[in-house]
Amino acid sequence: KLTSLALQPVITAELVQGRAHLKCSYRPPRSRPPLQYAVVWSRLATPGTQEQIRRDTTPHTFSFLEISDENLQLGDTVFCTVTAFARDTPEQQSLPEESKAFYAGIKFSPESLQISEDGKEHILTILSTVPITCSGHDDSCKITLQLHTEDLGDQLLGPPNIALSACQVDLVPATCSEGSCAAAALTVTAVTDFAQDGNRISRITAEPVGWRNSLWRTHAPKDVKVTVRDLPSGNCYSFTDPHIITFDGWRYDNYKIGTFLLCQSVSRAFEVHVRQWDCGGHRSATACNCGVAAR
Repeated sequence: KLTSLALQPVITAELVQGRAHLKCSYRPPRSRPPLQYAVVWSRLATPGTQEQIRRDTTPHTFSFLEISDENLQLGDTVFCTVTAFARDTPEQQSLPEESKAFYAGIKFSPESLQISEDGKEHILTILSTVPITCSGHDDSCKITLQLHTEDLGDQLLGPPNIALSACQVDLVPATCSEGSCAAAALTVTAVTDFAQDGNRISRITAEPVGWRNSLWRTHAPKDVKVTVRDLPSGNCYSFTDPHIITFDGWRYDNYKIGTFLLCQSVSRAFEVHVRQWDCGGHRSATACNCGVAAR
């Protein structure tokens, strides 16, 4: 009879003799005679459709699959399905149990972001779920990723609505743990554009550069979509002779001659200086803006 043995297969990544492998591990059932296990490795070919890669029969509670051009490509979503049977009765098998999907390659975490035009920095991690192999390379063992931003909305709105803290990041190999074999972090900030342009969606992509191994060179990591929520911006003014309106709407006049600090941020290196000069002639003492400097 077909029975469920709660094998609970799980896919992890390991470096075996300098080569990257995926490992399908499962629990042996208690108080049972020694069993054989049939492990079927498959990948997601199209949404909802799996394609078999390899079938393995083993007495062990694990099965390895090497990440190579022959078996699977980086960027594939992989599954392993396990059934158990006694050696003397191979026709009586347990119910097949499938692992959770495992994405093999480079991806962002989180996979999407929702931020606002408020100047806050948001941490974005880019990681490799599989080991980075460096055998035969003279340069330092790492993968350099070039980062790009792209606006997915109306191109007439101008440049992307997000700014990154780095244009390149390096993935340095580390011990595989909790789905990450190498990771780097950067920050994403929404650009405060002083425009009422509605919510906009941008995309961040990563491209491996300078890597000679074909397995990595042709890999297109998963991108991340960033939704930027538009917020109203504040305005302040200094105009005519000159009248000044502050961010909170307070109004006053400044008829003095000289250079003044018009605006200064208390949280970042940003300030505006204004120079005022006599422009009223002999009849009245009036000053006008004649120069401005912003940092």
